[in-house]
Amino acid sequence: MSQVHSETGFGRLRWIVAGLMLLSGVTHTAHFLFWRPSPANTLIAAAFGVCFFVTGVLLLRSGSIGLWLGAVLPGIGALVGALIALTNPGQWLPVFHAGISAFVWLACVFLLLRSRDGSRPMTAVSRAGRVLAVLALVFPGSAVVLFLGIAMGAPEPFAPAYQENCSVCHGENYEGLALGPALVGRELSHGQTVGDIAKSISVGFPQGGMPAWAESLDELQIRGIALMISEKRASYSMLEFNVETPLVVPTGTVESEQHDFRIETVTAGLHPLPFSIAPLPDGRILVSEKTRGLRIIETDGKPSALIEGTPPVHDDGITLPPQWLVNGVGWMLEVALHPDYEQNGWIYLHFGDRCRECSTSMNKLIRGRIRDGQWVDQETIWQAAGETYSGGSDMGRGGRISFDDQGHVFISVGMKGNSNYLGIQDLGLPHGKIHRLHDDGRIPLDNPFVDIADALPSIWTYGHRSPQGLEFDPRTGRLWSTEMGPRGGDEFNLLLPGRNYGWPLTSKGLDYDGTPVEYGNELGIELDLATIEQPVVDLTPSPAVSSFVIYRGDAFPEWQHDVIVGTLKATELYRWELDGDRVVHRETLVSGIGRIRDVETGPDGSIYLLFEHASGGQIARLVPAAGTRTAQRGAPGVTQ
Repeated sequence: MSQVHSETGFGRLRWIVAGLMLLSGVTHTAHFLFWRPSPANTLIAAAFGVCFFVTGVLLLRSGSIGLWLGAVLPGIGALVGALIALTNPGQWLPVFHAGISAFVWLACVFLLLRSRDGSRPMTAVSRAGRVLAVLALVFPGSAVVLFLGIAMGAPEPFAPAYQENCSVCHGENYEGLALGPALVGRELSHGQTVGDIAKSISVGFPQGGMPAWAESLDELQIRGIALMISEKRASYSMLEFNVETPLVVPTGTVESEQHDFRIETVTAGLHPLPFSIAPLPDGRILVSEKTRGLRIIETDGKPSALIEGTPPVHDDGITLPPQWLVNGVGWMLEVALHPDYEQNGWIYLHFGDRCRECSTSMNKLIRGRIRDGQWVDQETIWQAAGETYSGGSDMGRGGRISFDDQGHVFISVGMKGNSNYLGIQDLGLPHGKIHRLHDDGRIPLDNPFVDIADALPSIWTYGHRSPQGLEFDPRTGRLWSTEMGPRGGDEFNLLLPGRNYGWPLTSKGLDYDGTPVEYGNELGIELDLATIEQPVVDLTPSPAVSSFVIYRGDAFPEWQHDVIVGTLKATELYRWELDGDRVVHRETLVSGIGRIRDVETGPDGSIYLLFEHASGGQIARLVPAAGTRTAQRGAPGVTQ
């Protein structure tokens, strides 16, 4: 009798290993299910769970096949568990799983090396055992291949439909052929928006030789092709976020419709992941860095040491393909001055409050003062219940602060559950909401949900995905936000009390896999568009809209009350003219400048930009160009 099949010595060890293999399947599955679930992770969980169970059964049944599988698969599981444990310290489940998998792997290798029939793994194994062995390899192998495909950039889902139906006329790369004009590098004859392009595809132009495609392509295919063409026209890529694209600040005079200006670098060499700036009355600038903390930029551009005593932040995020964006929890987010800062000295911090015993977090708002480089007088303004904390990344959680002129403070809390859709429509949970408080943390009695059972009384609006900008306009008494969608569907919203802004029930964009945003089916919520507040501006394709200001200052008088908006993926700075609750004119002030994380107005009216970049963050400011023109609104080209 071989050592492997013996019930003594190695045989008993085989039973122990088989039991641990079964337990490893349980922990691996639980580990992926509880660590940021997604369709891809759920598939992998099921794959490895089945795989480990099958391997455990084979160890008990025949030994040798189970040993061969056990010498490979638990090693993979151990590496995955170790990677996630290292990048998410404090989570016991991946540590537990990695430890068990590593032990099982070592034990199987040891047993295999000592077994007499390890070189003939298929002998004395039933046909059923062989089938199980093949399935145990194919099932997780397919899952891993699919996951890597998703991670490294899945193919464009609408490319086949375009190539099959459109490329013969417009070219494989949209360059135009004899039968059809180019779709890029020129103005389109029948409109530039995704909606215009989709209409053109749907109804066609028979008089010009273009057929109607509504009967050949379904609505989703038409919308997807239109979005793909629009992204190409804007030079956006679904997977390119310009994290390492060179940050180029123009050195000369930049001409715009109403003001010529220069862009001056204030400071460089910040951490690659800054989040916000708050210009101080004396010319210095507060800057928050996600994984570092809070510091002050002196008037000569020199950064101070980190302010001591601020809430702890964490630099243990993981950079994931294909976007190569950092995902982590426990970050510093917005820093903002109280409107009466010069009298009371209050500084507000919005940050990811991370559980000490785990790797979960949730937005938290505090205020304090800075005295001699120390954070003092701290008070908690808003904090969610501990059971609402989650391991979802802080990357999409909003984190902005805005004050009105009636003593209220507003904060944005984006998607922060264990998925991009769970809990956002639930008024009993804090994420996916804009919250309104008195500036000392009390709940205003006129908040829209204050008398609704089981609703959080601080909620002002809900149905938000990733609100990246938040500003109050004192001239009109209105609150505005910018919000990132998925693939398309970035928004500029007027925030009305008690209204639902739609995520994840609907979006002007598509999900990243090309499917419509219709999570109401999974949530058991019936969509009624009449109850959804529509965006004032739909930004499709997505520029990854970020922070903004409603300009009030003397440096650029013709921009008074205009919206100055930054973008991340598009690396552009926009100016929008408001007329009541409408945007009536849009201008791109600068293109190709870099990922703009924050926009603020300084005390002298200069417009400050905060850039994030892999080589280091920077702060720059827009100042009027000396001796150049200022054109009055409505009279382009008239100089003063």
